[in-house]
Amino acid sequence: MSVESEMLIERRQVRHRLTLWRLLAVVFGLLALLVLVVQGGAGGSVNADHIARVSIAGMILDDAKQQKLLKDLEESDEVKAVVLRINSPGGTTTGGEALYLRIRELADKKPVVAVFGTVAASAAYMAGIGADHIVTRGSTITGSVGVIVQWPDVSDLMGKLGINMQELKSGKLKATPTPFRRASKEDLVPMTELVDDTFKWFIALVVERRKINSADVPGLVDGRVYTGRQAVKLGLADEIGGEDEAINWLIKEKKIDTELPVVAREPEKELLFNPLTSLMTSLMQKLAKGLGLERYASMAFLQQGLMSLEGGRALGASNGLMSLWQFGSIRPSVDQ
Repeated sequence: MSVESEMLIERRQVRHRLTLWRLLAVVFGLLALLVLVVQGGAGGSVNADHIARVSIAGMILDDAKQQKLLKDLEESDEVKAVVLRINSPGGTTTGGEALYLRIRELADKKPVVAVFGTVAASAAYMAGIGADHIVTRGSTITGSVGVIVQWPDVSDLMGKLGINMQELKSGKLKATPTPFRRASKEDLVPMTELVDDTFKWFIALVVERRKINSADVPGLVDGRVYTGRQAVKLGLADEIGGEDEAINWLIKEKKIDTELPVVAREPEKELLFNPLTSLMTSLMQKLAKGLGLERYASMAFLQQGLMSLEGGRALGASNGLMSLWQFGSIRPSVDQ
């Protein structure tokens, strides 16, 4: 083979490698851009005056990231008011309590208005009364003021299967009630006290924040749900409408500038492994192999930071006291 032919082959190889490197650079650049959008797009700071829109949807838990977002909004000079878009059947009582307290701290510094979506019940209603003003759709499901704790009873099934649960415990009320035997009246006493104590605290919040007498609201202490129209009539909400009415209230009552934009703000997010990142990962793997960089071809580490699914988190939280209208109604929101 001539020297000229060898040089030509070598140039082609160099050109081929350069093309691969350029493609790899483009893919990495796109991935980096995606990460920036996911992690910082909506959750990061905004350098102009605005009204912040915050979504509270799905299962309400004691969410540190959500609480941090509300704290950041409280401390931001650029945030002039906050609109809470609430669409949730509730969640844990601790989650609702933490969210309510955080919203009240925020409302001490700047105006906060809540907008109820399809459902805003139980712990979600608890969060809503932390706002200065509540706007609800006429057909919104709201209310359900109360506390619940549930456990399965599989004792009959175990008997049919010939299974007996043996246990040793330090005291007769330790780990009661249990799904493995029928609860006695004595078992139910401490659980009843827990529910009653938390309910009294919840109903007192409603009475204080809504300036009502609980006896004057039919079904309130019984955990009844109401439509938005009923809630406004009974004093549990202030106005029928949506975000436009909420903004108008901020302008009229809180003298917020009519020209301020409404900007969606979200908690900081982890890198989520979605179809787009899956495709880009596959491309990077193939390019790395083509370049002989086998040790970089495995991208499994990208999947190690995946967050738990909300349903799993909800099930894990369900051992505690709940303020929840219907567990089965927890699903992705379409109102936001």
